[in-house]
Amino acid sequence: MRKHNRLNERLTPLFKSFMEKGPAGCACTVVRKGEVLYQETMGYADLDTKKEIDLHTIYRIYSMTKVVTCVAALQLYEKGLFLLNDPLDEYLPEFRDPQVYRYNDFGEMSVGPAAGPIRVKDLFMMTSGLTYGGEGNETERQTRKIMEHAAETMDTRTALKALASVPLAFDPGTRWKYGLSHDVLAALVEALSGKTFGEYLRQEIFEPLGMNDTFFRIREDMRERLITMYDIDENGRLTPNLKFDACYQPDCKLESGGAGLLSTLGDYSRFAQALARRGELDGARILSPKTVQLMATNHLNAQQLQDFSWSPMSGYGYGLGVRTLIDPAAGGVNGTLGEFGWAGLAGSYVLIDPKEELSIVYMQQMLPSHEPFIHPRLRNVVYGAMELE
Repeated sequence: MRKHNRLNERLTPLFKSFMEKGPAGCACTVVRKGEVLYQETMGYADLDTKKEIDLHTIYRIYSMTKVVTCVAALQLYEKGLFLLNDPLDEYLPEFRDPQVYRYNDFGEMSVGPAAGPIRVKDLFMMTSGLTYGGEGNETERQTRKIMEHAAETMDTRTALKALASVPLAFDPGTRWKYGLSHDVLAALVEALSGKTFGEYLRQEIFEPLGMNDTFFRIREDMRERLITMYDIDENGRLTPNLKFDACYQPDCKLESGGAGLLSTLGDYSRFAQALARRGELDGARILSPKTVQLMATNHLNAQQLQDFSWSPMSGYGYGLGVRTLIDPAAGGVNGTLGEFGWAGLAGSYVLIDPKEELSIVYMQQMLPSHEPFIHPRLRNVVYGAMELE
């Protein structure tokens, strides 16, 4: 591996500054045109034992699972098994005749038929009306009740059927709302492939790309490699968080397409490199170049882009399961138009730039993640340090 001096001079001090009042440790790989320009691990996987992060450390990648799920579903799209504009209920009949919660001018709630069906593309685009569990509206409250114990009691299809009974937060295709759409997309993959979601991913993505350390459930012989998750308080103090690990245990049936995977820096970097190379790595093709391009195209209309206006997403639109850069000036971004990717709840981050054949993968495990501070600086430093043709 050739060291890229400017990247080393800028990224390593940046990561050390993040760790002063941030994660106990972190790791990052930058690859361009098949060359590893930067790969460093620093800090601790566990503070109590002083176990250091290394290239074998396993991370909870949370919502970076979504990019994998969307690639899996697009493989089936490439086989002609569905069209993006197809009604979802053609494949998952549980979603036939969806209902929607509506509110009048006085805040009174009623339930009525949706104006139209959920379409398959609505799952990719987060425009389905499905939400995450929460307290913001009745859809979120009902979803929270279902998902609180889903990891212990439900498999992917059972969870899907329960979700299908909850009225939507809005008419499909009208708004953008982050939620369980990609978990339902995983159930669609199961229905169309005849395999469990985990089996499908292993056979069609992980094994072809040599991703041997990416899976839903932690094996006993790998448990010591799993990094400790930390909560951080306002003073920068870190305390272990074990609340969210039920879904990774061997007896868990749910394989969450939205947040369930464990992976390593090296494994996820191989996945990112394949997409940066327009769908192929080391002779294994997981998508066609045209499908990667479609994935990284903004699919949101003006109203949906307003819904998507999270502060870290300034300048970005949303494609088929990924943010995609559409206005560098609006976001103050020195990157390439069309670069795309996503992030995970605990601070993991992926950037994929097919034009420059560039990928960035960053890993950490901390809640809250400090994502709005860390990720834009990481991106800007990489682009600022590199001589791109």
